[in-house]
Amino acid sequence: MSQTRLSALEQTDAFIRRHIGPDAAEQRAMLDTLGVESLDALIAQTVPQSILRQDLLALGAPRSEAEVLSYLKEVASKNQIFTSCIGMGYHGTLTPTVILRNVLENPGWYTAYTPYQPEIAQGRLEALLNFQQLSIDLTGMELASASLLDEATAAAEAMALAKRVAKSKSNLFFIDQDCHPQTISVVRNRAEAFGFEVVIDVVGNLDQYQVFGALFQYPTTWGEIRDLKPLIDQVHAQNALACVAADLLSLVLLTPPGELGADVVFGSAQRFGVPMGYGGPHAAFFATRDAYKRAMPGRIIGVSVDTRGNRALRMALQTREQHIRREKANSNICTAQVLLANIASFYAVYHGPEGLKIIAQRVQRLTAILAAGLEACGIQRSNSHFFDTLTLKVPGQAAAIVARAQAARVNLRLIDADTLGVSLDETSTRTTVQTLLACFAGDQHGQDLEALDAQVAAAGLGIPADLQRQSAFLTHPVFNSYHSETEMLRYIKSLENKDLALNQAMIPLGSCTMKLNATTEMIPITWPEFGQLHPFVPREQAEGYKQMIDELEAMLREITGFDAICMQPNSGAQGEYAGLLAIRKYHESRDEGHRNVCLIPTSAHGTNPASAMMASMRVVLVACDEQGNVDVEDLRQKAADNAENLSCLMITYPSTHGVYEEGIREICDIIHQHGGQVYMDGANLNAQVALSRPADIGADVSHMNLHKTFCIPHGGGGPGMGPIGVKAHLAPFVANHPVVPLEGPNAENDAVSAAPWGSASILPISWTYIALMGAQGLRQATEVAILNANYLAKQLGEAYPVLYSGRNGRVAHECIIDIRPLKAASGISEEDVAKRLMDFGFHAPTMSFPVAGTLMIEPTESESKAELDRFIDAMLTIRAEISRVEKGDWSAEDNPLHNAPHTLADITGDWQRGYSRQEAVFPQPWVAANKFWPSVNRIDNVYGDRNLFCACPPIEAYEG
Repeated sequence: MSQTRLSALEQTDAFIRRHIGPDAAEQRAMLDTLGVESLDALIAQTVPQSILRQDLLALGAPRSEAEVLSYLKEVASKNQIFTSCIGMGYHGTLTPTVILRNVLENPGWYTAYTPYQPEIAQGRLEALLNFQQLSIDLTGMELASASLLDEATAAAEAMALAKRVAKSKSNLFFIDQDCHPQTISVVRNRAEAFGFEVVIDVVGNLDQYQVFGALFQYPTTWGEIRDLKPLIDQVHAQNALACVAADLLSLVLLTPPGELGADVVFGSAQRFGVPMGYGGPHAAFFATRDAYKRAMPGRIIGVSVDTRGNRALRMALQTREQHIRREKANSNICTAQVLLANIASFYAVYHGPEGLKIIAQRVQRLTAILAAGLEACGIQRSNSHFFDTLTLKVPGQAAAIVARAQAARVNLRLIDADTLGVSLDETSTRTTVQTLLACFAGDQHGQDLEALDAQVAAAGLGIPADLQRQSAFLTHPVFNSYHSETEMLRYIKSLENKDLALNQAMIPLGSCTMKLNATTEMIPITWPEFGQLHPFVPREQAEGYKQMIDELEAMLREITGFDAICMQPNSGAQGEYAGLLAIRKYHESRDEGHRNVCLIPTSAHGTNPASAMMASMRVVLVACDEQGNVDVEDLRQKAADNAENLSCLMITYPSTHGVYEEGIREICDIIHQHGGQVYMDGANLNAQVALSRPADIGADVSHMNLHKTFCIPHGGGGPGMGPIGVKAHLAPFVANHPVVPLEGPNAENDAVSAAPWGSASILPISWTYIALMGAQGLRQATEVAILNANYLAKQLGEAYPVLYSGRNGRVAHECIIDIRPLKAASGISEEDVAKRLMDFGFHAPTMSFPVAGTLMIEPTESESKAELDRFIDAMLTIRAEISRVEKGDWSAEDNPLHNAPHTLADITGDWQRGYSRQEAVFPQPWVAANKFWPSVNRIDNVYGDRNLFCACPPIEAYEG
């Protein structure tokens, strides 16, 4: 008997076969259905020959999971974990392990998608509602959103909101120079793009300016606690808005800004259980007045009712606001930080108001003890009052003290040669204080902590009496019921059970790429070596991060063909904005700053017009032909008409119509001939990887949705990462950072996000995916994604018209089925189909985007043929049900589609319907094997918007 060679045995450990759903036999069966000889033949029929690569990417061979984790652990070990006392909006925190294991590490939470189908998302919607209540209570405001990207970009959104709603005619925005430097940089960058004027000054000079809004930090970046009311009154006297960046934990003890008259209050919820992670991802909170609800950026979770009149949650007002209103949207934000907001909300639920008080009081007491001890040692403090941060005067001694601190594995904030900052946090202990006293005053400092504690307790050192919080917070039962681990575990599980995630069924959302987020890819993000670093640590302490990021950038350059990568944008829409800013600055460098026209085909991704608006570009739409392709002649004409002012083209490739444009190279050439740049939206990059490269096609800049193509999970609606690739001529014009200057971009460039490398702690996910797949695996993944999409289109095509197809009748990685003819014949809408799919245990495809009345399906490469067939069976069953409505077997109002989804309450109550319980909840025998029960019936969207309620309902609402 012959022996198998070792090389063949080693292949059995390949990750590729675990990531790609269909095995060889299933692929063969699907190819036979399509009448295609091979996968190569299908790709040749589908992808334009003018862009199709034949050679493999220079990424090396696939590696095993064990090998990759071992290597990455070695890389991570090069990061040094010091005690962080840097502050500046980033603080050490303790993630309760019940939340770590059951939320952050649980695919039931991290593989869910944005709750566009709320009936199967009631769990994460409740957790987000809790986050909103937390934000409302601690800020003292009336309304809060379900999170933004980070504190600095939230500040920029606050400025934009102020401009939208302020009655002041001024174009000037005031920034308190005592704000965090990264916040100032991001706001200044956004203001320049919007055409706003900005002044950065001391608050004492506020009365010298006429403004539409002002930004204050509370406490300041130096730790000072100021009474903001007089400043806010000055702002209001000008019919302007007062925006306050606040520290969330400090608000447990401080008078809320809302009680001082603030109009917008925002900040980071990072220190509510979310590791620093070298800068992110972290959820920003954003709260404002009820009067400004329709001007708010991002998402709001609201309370509505279902068809039974029961309480039900949904996204209110801005469900897909930027896709619908496009360039007239409040913001281009297409995602949030849902997973991180949920962790923060669970942290508040677990600790409750009393637990949070203890944490905040302990942080403040330790800071007061440190302040008293340093003062006794003769070290002067700049800030009279404080919560957790001290700014200390050490004339000529700063460098020496920093060196002593680093020898003790402590990081301080080096402000200048004479000044240092120290911030304490939840992880600080008596030992931390002792170490800091030794760093500043030597080992023989002679201070006794117990005596200092008695001293500060008697003096009430730190928070001024008139700014100590008097109002109650987190009084709702949800924050006062789950303080034992048993109860918390069950509460988290009860919410998880209400949600459909990728660990239960395929989520076939077109343009959203819900593929496998492999466990091996996820493991490194909870390693302390990645999680516990402050983003502003000295570079030598983050060598592991540098190596991992450099390697990931090299991978992405090879995959896209670009010359440089900017990792800073922390969402796809943020990447669009960052890319457009680079284009704008490039034109300005050539004395062509007047170029401001952005051509956008109607087939482009929905956020594109909103992003162009944020860069102060004038949007000119380009038509598409009947096949869904860009109308090249219309593009040619509009490029010529606007040649003098043409800035760029924003194009999605393949288009959101699910086809590869045959004329993509010609399209790019036309733009370049007229002096413009090509921005290629990377939303559909999963159909390009290893088959073509954006830069080779003609793109000058493109963002990469790492949370789509490169496996960072969607987390129920975030986190995301949207780094941009640029050609060499644009590389100097991408974002830099004021605290950690980056190599490559011009030094004067401002930031687009708060942290230098965006949400750095989730970058290991994408690094691991690419390392596991290698060049061979990435190509197979793209090919199978195209195979799966064409198989679905073929199997559904006779029952549902496929709206667009390319050459040879093929689609790309997704397809659009048209429900409009069926609606005309039966009255059954695309929404009815979407809700009915829930009864089969499926999430619906993307509904009514990019074309109203349609469903856009993207199966990805991770779904097996068996799962595709199950979905096909569900869709064909639904088509048969529609036929019964068409024929009059069921009335337009009494049929399983119109009444979907069906709940346990439906089948256990009286049944007075024209179809059976069996037809309602077990429409096919296989449904019963793994039945998913929606927890509510169909939700009334109109009621929710007309009766907007965005906080936790009173306890009476939970009865029954």
